[in-house]
Parts: sequence; C-alpha cells; structure tokens
Amino acid sequence: MAKITKEDALRYHEEGRPGKIEVIPTKPHRTQRDLSLAYSPGVAFPCLEIEKNSDDIYRYTSKGNLVAVISNGTAVLGLGDIGADAGKPVMEGKGLLFKIFADVDVFDIEVETHDVEKFIDTVKNIAVTFGGINLEDIKAPECFEIEERLKKELQIPIMHDDQHGTAIISAAGMINALEIAGKNKEDVKLVVNGAGASAIACTKLLVSIGVKKENVVMLDTKGVLRKDRTDLNKYKQIFATDRDIHTLAEAMEGADAFLGLSSKNVVSKEMVRSMAQNPIVFAMANPDPEITYDDAMDARPDVLMATGRSDFPNQVNNVLGFPFIFRGALDVRATCINEEMKIAAVYALARLAKEDVPENVSEAYNVKSLIFGREYFIPKPLDWRLITTVAPAVAKAAMDSGVARRPITDWEAYKTELMLRLGHENMLLRGITQRAKLHPKRVVYTEGTNLKILKAVNEVYHEGIAHPILLGNVEEIKQIIAENNLDIADVAIIDPRCKSQEERRSRFAEMIWKKRQRKGITKDEAYELTYNRDYFGIMMVETGEADAMVSGVSHEYGEVMGPALRLIGPKPNLHRISSMYIVFTKKGPYFFADTTVNLDPDWKTLAETALLTAEMVRRFNIEPVIAMLSYSNFGSVKTTEHTLGPEKVRQATNYLHQNYPDLLVDGEIQANFALNKEMCNSKFPFSKIANHDVNTLIFPNLSSGNIAYKIMQEIGGAEVIGPVLMGINKPIHVVPMECSVREIVHMTTIAVVDAQYTEKTEK
Repeated sequence: MAKITKEDALRYHEEGRPGKIEVIPTKPHRTQRDLSLAYSPGVAFPCLEIEKNSDDIYRYTSKGNLVAVISNGTAVLGLGDIGADAGKPVMEGKGLLFKIFADVDVFDIEVETHDVEKFIDTVKNIAVTFGGINLEDIKAPECFEIEERLKKELQIPIMHDDQHGTAIISAAGMINALEIAGKNKEDVKLVVNGAGASAIACTKLLVSIGVKKENVVMLDTKGVLRKDRTDLNKYKQIFATDRDIHTLAEAMEGADAFLGLSSKNVVSKEMVRSMAQNPIVFAMANPDPEITYDDAMDARPDVLMATGRSDFPNQVNNVLGFPFIFRGALDVRATCINEEMKIAAVYALARLAKEDVPENVSEAYNVKSLIFGREYFIPKPLDWRLITTVAPAVAKAAMDSGVARRPITDWEAYKTELMLRLGHENMLLRGITQRAKLHPKRVVYTEGTNLKILKAVNEVYHEGIAHPILLGNVEEIKQIIAENNLDIADVAIIDPRCKSQEERRSRFAEMIWKKRQRKGITKDEAYELTYNRDYFGIMMVETGEADAMVSGVSHEYGEVMGPALRLIGPKPNLHRISSMYIVFTKKGPYFFADTTVNLDPDWKTLAETALLTAEMVRRFNIEPVIAMLSYSNFGSVKTTEHTLGPEKVRQATNYLHQNYPDLLVDGEIQANFALNKEMCNSKFPFSKIANHDVNTLIFPNLSSGNIAYKIMQEIGGAEVIGPVLMGINKPIHVVPMECSVREIVHMTTIAVVDAQYTEKTEK
C-alpha cells in the first residue's frame, strides 16, 4: 500500500478551502431578478406547491439527489469511538466518493450522542431534507437497532454501509469464487472470523443467496459462537452452533471458505493448508488482512483469495456498491433499500466480473487484459461500467419489489442519463494515476534542491507513481529533506558535478558533441554542458538511464525546452513539437493546444498539433472531438492571405478532412459554437462535430491558447495540468514556474504514462 504520512494527510485536508466538499449554486444568481426568484418573493411559489402536494419537494428542491451521511463517530475506520467531531473527515470523504462515482450530493451530519433513542430522533427529525440516508461508523450492536428502527419509521432509502456495503461486495465475490472453485452454495462450509456489524451482515446476505446457516461457524474475540455461551447478544445468537468446535484452527479444518472481518495475522498457513480443496479465503481486515496474500498463496497454490487491499487481486471495496446502490434507489424514489435491491446489486456485480473487460479498464490497471478467473472475480473500482450496471439493477429490483415511487420505462435512456451524469471521462485522473502506479518508471528531477520538487517527490515516491531520481548536491538535498521531515531518504540522488559522475559526464559529452559538432559546439563546450543539470537529465533519458524527465520549477520554459529540442528533437516525420493543457471543469476534461510552444503556427503545424493532441487524448481512453478555433465560422470572414488566422485554420481543417476522414474534427469555428452543441447543430448542421460534445480545442496561435487556459484557471476555477509536450522523441516534461506541488505530481503521472507508451511503441 502507498505510504501516507501524517504531514501529507493534514496538508491535503487543510490547504486551500479546508475540508473536502462544498455547496455550490445550481441556478443563475448574478442579477437582482435571479435572487428574487431564488429567495423572496419568488421562493414562495414552490413552497406553496409543496404545501399542496408534498411530492413536489422532489420537483422543486435538491431532495431527490441528496443523501445524508450520518454518524456518531463510535466505530470510525478501525479507530474506534473517537467522537462525532473527529469522525467528520471520514464523513466528508464518503460524501466525496458519492459525488465523484455516482453524482450523488451529500451533506455529512455528525450527531454528538451515544444514546440510541436520541440518535434515532435526530435522524427522524431531519429526514425530510434528504432523498436517502447513509448511516456510517456506528458501533455494534447499536447500529442494528438504529437501522432497523429508521427503516420502519421512514419512507426513504436507508443503509448502514459498514454492514451492507461490505456484505454486497463480498457476496458478489463469493458467488464467483464458488463457481471457479466448483463448489455449491448449499454445500459450502463457511468460517466467519469476526462477529461485528460487517461480519453479521455479510453472513446474513450469504444465507439469503443460498448458503445454509447450519454450515456456518462464526467466531468473535472469545472464540466460536456456541449455543452454550451466555455472553452472546441477540444478533450473535443467530449464528451460534452446538457443534464441538471452539477455536479458529478447529473451525478451519475441512472448511470450504473463510470470511475474515477481524484483525491481522490471526490465520496461519497451517490453517489454510487444513482447508478443503480449492479453498476460498476472503481476508478483509484493513489495512492488514487476517493472512497476507503471499502467505496464503504460499500455503495453498489452489487458494482463491480476496482482501480489502488495492495492491492485490480481488479487492473487496465498498465503493463498488454504495454510490450506485443509492443512485438506483434515488432515481426511482424508493421508499427503502430492501433485501431484493441488495441481492440485485450482488448479482449485477458478479455478472460484471464475467463480462469482457473494455480495453480502457484494463489499461487503467496497466494489464493486457482482465479475464474472469482466480486473479479477477471482483470488478475493479475504476470500471466505468459500474454505474450503468449496478444502478439499473437496483432500480429494477425496487420496481419489482413494489418500493419504487417513480418507475423507469426507458432503460436505455436511463443508462445514457447515468453516463451523462458522470461519464468515464471524469475518471481520467484516477485512471492515469492507477496506470502509472501499476508500472512506475524512473523519472529524473533536475531541480533536486527545490523544496516544491522534494515535496512532490515525497508524494510520488510513497504513492508508488514513479521511481524518482534527484539531481543536485547530495548533502544540500539531504539537509532540505531532514529540515522538512520528508520521508524520502531512500530516493536516488545524483550530483552531476561529483567526481563519481566523471564517466557519465565524459560519455554524455561525447554524445552531445556528435549531435551538435556541426552546430557550433566544441568538445570542450559539450563537456561543460554536462555540469548543467538539465543537460545531464536530458542525456539520462536519451541514453535510457532514466525513462522520463520533469523540470521547470526554477527555470524559464525555454531554458529546458531549448536543450531538449537540440539533443532529442521531434519524432520522425514531424517538423514541429507542440503542447497541450488538460483543463478539468465541472463538465469534464478539455484539451487545449497549442498553449506554450508554437508562437504563430502555419496550417501544417496546426494540422500536426491536432493529430498529436488526438493521439494523446486517446492515450487517456477518451475519443477526441476536435474544434479548430478561430474568430470566423466556416468562411464567414474572408481573407486572401493564407498565413492569417481563419485561412490557415481552414486549410489545416481541409487537410485533416482529406487525409484523416475518420477523425472528428471541424473548423474554422468560433469557441461558443464549438462548445454549444445545440447552437452548432442549429446553425451548422453540416459540420462533422455538430452532434458531438467537443472536448479538444486547437487554437490558431499561442497567445489565444495560453490566454484561454489561464482564464479558465483563474476565473473559471478549473484545475489544469500541463503543459504536456507532444511530438518530442523522448518523455521530457516541463512544469510552469508558478506550479504547485500537486501540479508537479500530476505532471509526473503523465510523464510515467508517456514513458510507458514510449516503451510499448519502441518494442
């Protein structure tokens, strides 16, 4: 697992706007009329409509897409009873996951009470605000009574995710594992270690789908739940046995499956060896499982293994369930989340793991393919199909079981709506980060003494995104690391000026001289250049001693790009390189090019830029839809000079149409028409992009592109990554001098993915 330091976590939560979620307006609010409609006097009209018909609250307010994440902080993430206030960061985090995975809005609510009746009364009194309630981190056995009471007394979807989220994901995995192992649900002998909320809910759900209760042995910290024990609450008594079994070792002997929701290292290799053929081991204690993946595999090569960790196959991750379960329940205005809906989610997840996995999902995990079997029987969290698989299954089950108040009639339209809500584009950054982590590359940082770089390297190193190499004075770098409590002592440091680098300098100098000897460089001058960290880093990439380079924090852009172009140059058959920025907006990512390299490109450079950008966008598993921008629309401004804006854009577009007919590109077109599909279709129905959502913008010159992305960043509140260099023969990337630590991390991630692609194409 990637190491998260205390400093990293505190900085993440504190920097900028404290916390992780915010409330934003969804209606116009700039004029006095807007405010009069939003509040007094206009707001009175929807109030009166709701007074006449309470269901109109879904029509005129956000209730239908609003979930409360409610906790009293008594069982927080393995931290225990830390209090409602200390649990708030977790509840905000849950709200963030709801939003990014399923576009569900959340208010987190922390209730300062241990009293069950007071907690229930609090939730009941505020429930009118919400379309659903996600109970979170409430200790057992109180959580059972709270959920049961609220489900009886309220008519909205309610779920305690600690119980049912884990139950749904593990049940889906168990169905598939049993199939692979050739075992029947009705015959399976199951051992459950742990008897808290999650363990009991998981076992109950498995019984609902066919596992026989008499074949279950459950243990708590005192041993097997036996009928002769007098210390069992009514929830534990359900799974008490009268068999002569007292210990975990005894229970494991001959067992078909193990479900662990307890603590680390309680299962030994000997216990796994004592299990039946093709044993199934779900060791889900976090962060350290009941038995490690490696130990289980070493004990039994035929074991089918799942854990709660992302660094091993078959992760039981609640994010596979709760966002999409609530999405489906909200969309049909279900009165509850019943057993039928949970079971529907189980089978939807189980089926999804058996389907052919799209290439872009496999690529997100940097594997050639994901095929149903021992290494893959639970879907991956970054599988964009989850929202269109689980949510419709839950919605249909709600309808079939009679708890839906707004049935869905057109399922294809509903799936389209789900994709529009989120789309796999919004998973771009998560996807490329995951891809980088699964096959990290050696990234050389030429500014090793810069604190921003070192903070970014701290994150990159512990997140497993790359293998960093720092250039600079070793003692100075180590001092800065120590002064700032950075945990990167193991990161490689190279001082280009050190005596130990003489062989490298000489070798690099010889190569530089051969490349530039007819460009005015002498051998002595070439040797002097190797003392320059940018030249040294570039040559490390050129010679394969590093896979990519990141620089620019303390340099002007041209100071890095000049040497890179002279020593590495563009890819064959290109006459120019170019650059783009990824601009993240609430509508998804956009790709702006060229923003930093070509001052006033001719039509050929514009065409090449469009092609390079299209190639890069596809690397992110997004199909490019390209607008060639200008101040003219399809010949509306006439010019006779081909070097002027509209004419050169027109010529570049014609070239692309003739030579790349399958590319979705058109122009010249003004930005407002390009970005407004309805307006473009109305005025220019003949355009190749008229019925498409444009995501890639090619600007007619550097000024317009640079100005546009900076306006988006400062006024539009967009997050940007770039400039991403395109067309250079090796992965060299330059960050802007004003960049943040976060931007350096993002650029490193792109550099790693770029290096992966370069390696793949060179093979």
